[in-house]
Amino acid sequence: MGSLNKNTNYRKIAKEVIDLEIKALRKLKKALNKNFDKAVNAIVNCQSKVILCGVGKSGIIAGKISATLSSIGTPSFSLSANDCSHGNMGSISRKDVLILISYSGNSIELKNIINYANRNKVLLIGITSKKNSDLYKNSDIGLITPEVKEAGLEMIPTSSTINQLSIGDALAISTLKKKKINNLDFKKFHPAGSLGEKLKTAQDLMLTKEKIPFIDENKSMTKALKIMTEKKLGTLIVRNKKNYTTGIITDGQVRRFNLKNLNLKFLKVKDVMTKNPIKVDKDILATKALAIMNEKKITSLCVYENKKKFITVGILHIHNILNRKIY
Repeated sequence: MGSLNKNTNYRKIAKEVIDLEIKALRKLKKALNKNFDKAVNAIVNCQSKVILCGVGKSGIIAGKISATLSSIGTPSFSLSANDCSHGNMGSISRKDVLILISYSGNSIELKNIINYANRNKVLLIGITSKKNSDLYKNSDIGLITPEVKEAGLEMIPTSSTINQLSIGDALAISTLKKKKINNLDFKKFHPAGSLGEKLKTAQDLMLTKEKIPFIDENKSMTKALKIMTEKKLGTLIVRNKKNYTTGIITDGQVRRFNLKNLNLKFLKVKDVMTKNPIKVDKDILATKALAIMNEKKITSLCVYENKKKFITVGILHIHNILNRKIY
């Protein structure tokens, strides 16, 4: 193995690679046309699965695009082009949408799949750089990724695969927008891991029912302090006779009253409480709820549902969030 050149400027090389890929993406952006819209609608209206397939590096890109589609609730998987010629073609049905990715569009391994799709009337979306290729000519919807200059010997798939990945991401995000997938929908597909934790909502973490430290606004502070001690939350949610939330009391407020030498025993809850406490919907993300707490310098939020803001169905304490390592 030859000795390394100590004078090699690796950062310069890196910037050159990135510059080439940026130029490729700019060309891709200009190349988008009505066929992209058709491809998105085909994916959205797919009655079964979206199947992706490619050869070599394009096959790896196909796997990533498939995973992204699945993550937004579009059933999808990737197939090996080689395995398709040895039995795996049976995984493809007429109700599927088949996306084939090939820079040249003339990969030998894809010909059998193209013929199978055309013969069985499987909707075929081809992603290629050449309009005169077998893939583009035989696709129901053809998407062009422009011919670009590759980094490294001008032949190692880099700029071209960046374009393939980007058009795949663009298809997935467009599908997400078309289907109106929101945070709650996305959460269903990511129940575990750090992403799952970040998608937790107030409803997932809040205290409910008998765990909520409720107190009537006309009760004495003596009674209020007893409940606060029993619940060990440092907070009381104040309600009126209609069970509407009218205020909140925190242990901080109690300490401040004591510092003023005011005798709490002779006061009612409504004389001490902070009126109109901050309320959030049960579907708010825990991360956003935490941001509200930090901004308002508070430790608890009243939680409501179905736009009934004056009826508290839960209490979200900052410890409920931080204990799940949601920051």
